[in-house]
Amino acid sequence: MAAEATLAPAPVPAARRTRRLLREGLPLAWLVLVLFIALAADRLPLPAPNHMDFAAAEQGPSRAHWLGADLDGRDMLSRLAHGARASLQVSLAGPAIGLVIGTLLGLLSACFGGPLRLAILVLLDAMLAFPTLVFALGLTVVLGPSIVNVTLALGVMSVPAFARIARANALPLLAREFVLAARSAGASEWYILAREILPNMVFPLLTYALTMMSVMVVAEGALSFLGVGVPPPTPSWGGMIAEGRESLERVPHVSLLPALVMFLTVLSLNLLGDGLRQRHGRQGGLA
Repeated sequence: MAAEATLAPAPVPAARRTRRLLREGLPLAWLVLVLFIALAADRLPLPAPNHMDFAAAEQGPSRAHWLGADLDGRDMLSRLAHGARASLQVSLAGPAIGLVIGTLLGLLSACFGGPLRLAILVLLDAMLAFPTLVFALGLTVVLGPSIVNVTLALGVMSVPAFARIARANALPLLAREFVLAARSAGASEWYILAREILPNMVFPLLTYALTMMSVMVVAEGALSFLGVGVPPPTPSWGGMIAEGRESLERVPHVSLLPALVMFLTVLSLNLLGDGLRQRHGRQGGLA
């Protein structure tokens, strides 16, 4: 009986449960809410995002406009909901581009030597040496302001970081026993990359992709704030902040509301990524 009592799992303290809720539960709930509102924006009982109610211009929250109206009388809640689409599209597609291309370059530079490795490392170092936001700004200016070009620019910007993460995780795996056994059995390098190396580095890459999503939200907002992001009249959080920056003293909610929504989204992504990283570290330590 004493042995069974010793082996019984200890109850999780209330303080730990509370910290877990704050670190993972609330951020996940906020992200699900933002995703739902973005997807269902057209079906929600909200005015069109570009409909101008001049009688309600610059007014605060009311029964007609729950979060108030902007300088042109457009409903703030509707524009926030539709603006979430731009941020979510960039924050999902941008890291996906960097994840695919960066992982491939990182694996190639880790598993193959010679001129190929040198060329990849020189390319990555050159991209890292260039200021990332300036690079994205220049590429967006050259290609033209659009949601597709913003996504492409930010995705290319994230390639070096993903490549370094992939290379750093692949190098130790190349010396593991299961890789040496597969190589001794006559497996090709491409087979080892696809079946032995890549599955063992998926979690670190996805965890970093979650963190990179928060960077993409901020970067898209910065580009839209500078006027080279999502072109008007399509709403975006960064564009909404820029529209109200000259009227902060008179109508602060026009800029503060999208800034608050962006802050909570970025904070939720960071907290969720940190929680997953800590959980993976505990599981790795137990293994």
